[in-house]
Amino acid sequence: MTDTATTASSDTAELTFAVTKNLAAKSPAQREEILQNPGFGTNFTDHMVDICWSEKGGWHRPRVQPYGPISLDPAAAVLHYGQEIFEGIKAYRHADGSVHTFRPDRNAERLRRSARRMALPELPTEHFVQSIRELIAVDGGWVPSGADQSLYLRPFMFAKEAFLGVRPAKKVAYYLIASPAGAYFTGGVKPVRIWLSKNYARAGKGGTGAAKTGGNYASSLLPQSEASAQGCDQVVFLDQDGNVEELGGMNVMFVYKDGRIVTPQSDTILEGITRDSLLQLAEDRGLTVERRAVSLDEWRQGVASGDIVEVFACGTAAVVTPIGALVSDDFEDQQPLGELAMSLREELTDIQYGRREDKHGWLVRVD
Repeated sequence: MTDTATTASSDTAELTFAVTKNLAAKSPAQREEILQNPGFGTNFTDHMVDICWSEKGGWHRPRVQPYGPISLDPAAAVLHYGQEIFEGIKAYRHADGSVHTFRPDRNAERLRRSARRMALPELPTEHFVQSIRELIAVDGGWVPSGADQSLYLRPFMFAKEAFLGVRPAKKVAYYLIASPAGAYFTGGVKPVRIWLSKNYARAGKGGTGAAKTGGNYASSLLPQSEASAQGCDQVVFLDQDGNVEELGGMNVMFVYKDGRIVTPQSDTILEGITRDSLLQLAEDRGLTVERRAVSLDEWRQGVASGDIVEVFACGTAAVVTPIGALVSDDFEDQQPLGELAMSLREELTDIQYGRREDKHGWLVRVD
């Protein structure tokens, strides 16, 4: 079934979506079988959002259509110059059956920052949130209700103009796909071993480190393979000055015995929404938060002296992950394990799933 419609004329006015139902959609029984054990990023819902942008027409032709392959010209700019960005956000099923996302305005803001850095058009927050509502309106049955389960939403944008030449593309596509996600830690949250990358950098000063673009993740794959070969779960990067940057896809937090929480901050680090939310909850408890440079020496010496009492990583997928060891080719430092990380994780997930009061107005209902 297809509903034809035209877009609104203003870039900030609500868009009118055409909806084409997927005639090969999973049956309710098939969908429920997948939701029993959805994994992460391997199963996808029946539909996706597609919005076009052109230099002359702005954002136009918004639609919800069957999930499926995207047709691209071999000369599409994204394939040759890597002009693309993406986001990660979750939808949560509450006990009353309603569906909520968590701080989608912040994801929209970060997508716009990434777009500016990658010379892509900026999608207004209203369109970003509306795209989520439109997809949930069709695929809301895919939001699971099991413990620690969610619907992972992946908005992404790329240059689709067919040309060979180094300049910003004049035609761009925005898509939104969704994938049901099970509990990240199937056997409960466990401390991870972190490999210190000395030979590789994730990003450089003035580069694209603060943008959520695929090239940053591609550059982390080889050192991540190195970490795996060393029996480690993740890799941590240093910047050109020897300061701690971030993991391949997570921010780092240091808890000090005097009640401070310190997290690295620079223009090479992607600002995490989970990180900022955890820091707000920590401030609500009266803890002092510092966003600043943290050297490798400060980390190691702080752990050795007992000044640092806990180290953990955080991000959308895992929420919070305690760090149990920092490993290099010439040392292995065991990390202290405390209770704050897991306490903050419990508080944040309780808010996300509607089990605790949302005092900051972070939840947005989308069904």
